[in-house]
Amino acid sequence: MALNILIVDDSAVMRAMIVKTLQISGLPLGELLQAANGQEGLEIISKNWIDLVLADINMPEMNGIQMIERIREDSNTAHIPVLIVSSSSGQALSDAVQRLGAGFIHKPFTPEQLRNQIIQITGVSDEQAYTNSSFSGGGFDF
Repeated sequence: MALNILIVDDSAVMRAMIVKTLQISGLPLGELLQAANGQEGLEIISKNWIDLVLADINMPEMNGIQMIERIREDSNTAHIPVLIVSSSSGQALSDAVQRLGAGFIHKPFTPEQLRNQIIQITGVSDEQAYTNSSFSGGGFDF
């Protein structure tokens, strides 16, 4: 199963790093779509099949928590796994992410950490991912 992934982050540089990390991850990838804020993300979700959303928290127009709330409110999208990719932290954020049924990975992260979180949150097995991925255990922190 190839994963169609939506990357939502107001930083074009961070979106590019996440795309590159996904491309070398060994995960089965379909389309990699991008949005600069939660509102753009919702528009993309409404027009495309999305298997996973990777979202930052702090963004203009609509932040990551607001976007996840809207995703969860819609019966057509409530099932989509969401992984928060953020440098923010704290108990209130942790509680909100958990309440919304999303995963969390803290920036900076390694390609291995991102890959492992995606496998965990989507249920994609290691057998579905390439057994010999392009990264070998270090050197990159995004």
